[in-house]
Amino acid sequence: MHTATPRSVIHLDLDAFYASVEQNDCPELRGRPVLVGGNRQRGVVCACSYEARRYGIRSAMPMAQALRLCPAATVLPVRMKRYKELSSQVFHIFSRFTDRIEPLSIDEAFLDVSGCERLFGPATAIAIRIRMEVRSETGLTVSAGIAPNKFLAKLASDLGKPDGLVEVRPEAVDDFLLPLPLSRLWGVGEVTVGKLAKLGLCTVADLRQLDRRALTAMLGAQGEHLYRLARGEDDRPVETTGTVKSVGHEETFTQDLWQMDDLRRELLDLCERVAARLRRYNLTGRCITLKVKYSDFVTVTRARTVASGTANSMTIYREISGLLEKTEGGRRPVRLLGVSLSLLQEEGTGQADLFEEDTRRRMSALDRAVDGIRERFGEYGVRRGTLVEGPDSGSEEGGDPGQGA
Repeated sequence: MHTATPRSVIHLDLDAFYASVEQNDCPELRGRPVLVGGNRQRGVVCACSYEARRYGIRSAMPMAQALRLCPAATVLPVRMKRYKELSSQVFHIFSRFTDRIEPLSIDEAFLDVSGCERLFGPATAIAIRIRMEVRSETGLTVSAGIAPNKFLAKLASDLGKPDGLVEVRPEAVDDFLLPLPLSRLWGVGEVTVGKLAKLGLCTVADLRQLDRRALTAMLGAQGEHLYRLARGEDDRPVETTGTVKSVGHEETFTQDLWQMDDLRRELLDLCERVAARLRRYNLTGRCITLKVKYSDFVTVTRARTVASGTANSMTIYREISGLLEKTEGGRRPVRLLGVSLSLLQEEGTGQADLFEEDTRRRMSALDRAVDGIRERFGEYGVRRGTLVEGPDSGSEEGGDPGQGA
């Protein structure tokens, strides 16, 4: 019986990327705890150096809490333009070795190097060269995991952090996988770990004792998922399309917002930004999502799918306003708002109402004119009358890392 040749997949992950860039650009910060994110009182940690992680600090932690854990930490703002510049440089290095690259975020990617051996040697040699060239050309470190599939490669790079390289050979999958705690498996959170621990199942080896039927009866669809992961099975290919799946923007406010007028004003501003970004990519979206985070960090989302795609800010705003009514905004203090669009398609594709085509065309022409003014004079070159309070209205700007935009 013919057996397929195992793939060679490399998972590459820049170590503490935002914080490492700051330490690399400012050598006096090396070896010191660094936090990248919002302001000290109301912000959130976007990234932290490994020195800061020793104090129990992690991404998405409130900045005030992080500073209680490590008062001496240096707090720096997000410099997304700089991070994107270095990310582009790193991904260019990746492309020297293969064109089969699946970006996961600004600092992480899968590479399929199957068949590249004749040019560059085995996968391990390729990973070593990539890590050396990234360090030499950018000053940054990247951890690498090498395995026959994406799941194992990602697991390997996580275990190698920081600045490590771990290879899982096809014949050694069990040696690598079986001793690991179940929390290492993708999709296994605290609730599932607790449920399995009550049954005496703590490691992957323990989970292997259960057959597919028992796991499915216990955990439903997740049982089938875990059955395969416990055996190191993952048949997902490295996807090279690089398509944008959603476009969004969110802001954390320096003071909680209570009034509906204030919430609507901020949402209109967010809709303007998201719409402009969609038009920049020549995209429209059909699924419109509102994100609201209250002062106690409870987060809710509300979404609506419209019949035809849009990149018009007022169309998006009308839908978002309706979604806001389905939250407790105005009755509970709000610390963060976010707007995003998904179910994206290229502008001009999809079905459109013929009777509305002329209106849509005129709105699109107006949007493009506004975009031209902003491109020439900056984001605040032209604004709606309700937004004339300007950029210093008490919020911390935040993009949407990981959403592909």
